[in-house]
Amino acid sequence: MAEEVTIYTDGACSGNPGPGGYGVVLMSGRHRKELSEGFRLTTNNRMELLAAIIGLEALKRDGTTVTLYTDSQYLVNAVNNGWLFNWEMKRFAKKKNPDLWIRFLEAYRRHKVTLKWVKGHNNDPENERCDMLAVAASRSPVLSEDEGYSPDADARGLL
Repeated sequence: MAEEVTIYTDGACSGNPGPGGYGVVLMSGRHRKELSEGFRLTTNNRMELLAAIIGLEALKRDGTTVTLYTDSQYLVNAVNNGWLFNWEMKRFAKKKNPDLWIRFLEAYRRHKVTLKWVKGHNNDPENERCDMLAVAASRSPVLSEDEGYSPDADARGLL
């Protein structure tokens, strides 16, 4: 029987760009895992994308059936409306965050993923938990470097 996993994700950023973080909750049967990390300088959309990537990359078996909930319309619309696959065919020309979109596609294609949008800050317990994890991570005294983020490229509209 194929394994089924539910993933909730959220990204946070104080300022955009600014310090940011992601929060992820993975659930399967009686198992639950929470992941988070903070970054010194990043954007909200990068953290939303990275949360989904980290959640998918955390899965141990390829071919897992996944329902991924996110409050990021950026992510949900890019996948569910097919934009992402057109961007890929055009090698992400003039699109922001190509490094993360490429990484997302690699993780996404290893599984059977359904993306669902959930309204943020609307009392969904798992979305609220992810938000708390992301915000706490963004305020950590030790923050990682978002090596794919470049303020110069962002200013030119490339990230």
